[in-house]
Amino acid sequence: MAYTTIDDPSAYFQTALYTGNSNYNTITNDGNSDLAPDLIWGKCRSTTKTHYLYDSTRGVEKRIESDNASVEDSSTNGVLNFYTDGFRLGSGNTENDNGESFVAWQWKANGGTTASNTSGSITSTVQANTNAGFSIVTWAGSGNAGTIGHGLGAAPKVVIVKAINSATSWAVFHGAFSSDDAYMVLQTTAGAVSQAGIWNNQYPSSTVFGVSSDAWLNATGSTYVAYCFAEKQGYSKFGTYYGNGSTDGAFVYLGFKPALVITKVVSDPNYGWVMADNARGPFNENDPSVYANSSAAETTNDANLDFLSNGFKCRGSTYPANAGGTNTNIYMAFAENPFVTSTGVP
Repeated sequence: MAYTTIDDPSAYFQTALYTGNSNYNTITNDGNSDLAPDLIWGKCRSTTKTHYLYDSTRGVEKRIESDNASVEDSSTNGVLNFYTDGFRLGSGNTENDNGESFVAWQWKANGGTTASNTSGSITSTVQANTNAGFSIVTWAGSGNAGTIGHGLGAAPKVVIVKAINSATSWAVFHGAFSSDDAYMVLQTTAGAVSQAGIWNNQYPSSTVFGVSSDAWLNATGSTYVAYCFAEKQGYSKFGTYYGNGSTDGAFVYLGFKPALVITKVVSDPNYGWVMADNARGPFNENDPSVYANSSAAETTNDANLDFLSNGFKCRGSTYPANAGGTNTNIYMAFAENPFVTSTGVP
């Protein structure tokens, strides 16, 4: 039995905490493995500031923000370098304001090396890490429904898309949706939305995902980036669970101890995308939370999760992560440690 192929998840994902200095600031990761990040997603914890996302495909000083629909900002003085075990910041106050505390979640793709991909009807540029199930995909909009090659060799369970040069919303596909017409909007609290043909009437395959001609996904004159995630046993998992409204809440089996869990209630439009991690919350209950859709500072008593050796358990009795009744939650989770190693050792 293949328990996992990734014994050290820190080779592919790490979370860094740092204090801003409004000057050159080198952030060095402290995981078991060195991690050269290709996607950096950060947030100020101590005050209201927008999220920041940089990736090595689009390049340095090119920020997009998960909490709004703005176009890419290409003069940020934010992330100046991607290093072999971290990154360097400039004086941009969204990323590095003096004395403020920050968190940065980081994923490894392919060291910034991209390739042209013609698997879909629309040619894409792909930076893929098939071991970790993560790729960064960019393309020029064609104005027609079509398919985009993602380079993972396995069907992605999550696809997060943003137009770079137009102020259109983030579109999120999640494999737990019961319809290929469903999507969610990352920068809002809205629940799942249905739009016929939004993903070109198909679920992602091992080679491509579909897009409509909608301005969010494939309009003429717009350029796009997508972050694609396929499940890897013992390292990443993307699924759904039901809240029960109890402090003895739902247990979600992952097959690993989580390092990052993102949850979103699908059936209620009033609660956002909660992000909990093992760096800001090293002990259970893990409750320091930021919201992917909000510029607000870090809060407490929102996530209310126990991070366990093989999954996570809800400990809050209500929204956002564990409301009872018919509330369905989707989640995205990445590992600190696999529950069982590749050699079968717990």
